[in-house]
Amino acid sequence: MKKICIGFTLLYSILLNAQLPKGFNYVKDQIPSIQIELRYYSTNNFVGDTINGYNDDKLILSKRATTALKKVQTELKGRGLGLKVFDAYRPQRAVDHFAAWALQLNDTLKKQQFYPEVAKQHLFNLGYIAYKSGHTRGSTLDLTLIDLETGKEIDMGSPWDFFGKESWVENNDLCKKQRKNRKRLQKVMLKHGFKNYEKEWWHFTLKDEPFPDTYFDYVIE
Repeated sequence: MKKICIGFTLLYSILLNAQLPKGFNYVKDQIPSIQIELRYYSTNNFVGDTINGYNDDKLILSKRATTALKKVQTELKGRGLGLKVFDAYRPQRAVDHFAAWALQLNDTLKKQQFYPEVAKQHLFNLGYIAYKSGHTRGSTLDLTLIDLETGKEIDMGSPWDFFGKESWVENNDLCKKQRKNRKRLQKVMLKHGFKNYEKEWWHFTLKDEPFPDTYFDYVIE
């Protein structure tokens, strides 16, 4: 019976991956220890609703980005730390959902939590919302560090997806501990081939991304 179960699990994994475009994989299959919380599959995000194209809590990345991320996770484990990912591959229809939401100026359900100091009509001009996203190319992801002993996120000084200077990598108002935590994340990600985005401490893109000019729109499921 055990052999049959193992065989079914392997077959199921193969069938799932067969649905992905060539060059992509489910990250959990390659990095079982990684924590995943796809916020756009929930209502805990700046829109306040599940986003189009997020039909499951499945983390998808290009195979090349996953290989680099696995090296990050391995190095962190030796320090008692690990990764928690909030978003990775993002369908174009999700980006379109964000853009449509940003134009609905009266919909400010999550303003106090995610953009308290930013007027919604300025989200495009300030670069918080755009019609194209690096996430859609499949080698960009949003993440943080966790303490392996407790499983809890470590203090980065601002929440994920917070629109404001508080989230800038070089925020000068951080305490010593928060600054140290951000530097830890930046250092290990850059070491293993990722580049950062200076206005979001959580945002990284593989430098040698395999699909730099392709914006995918397959559903996450």
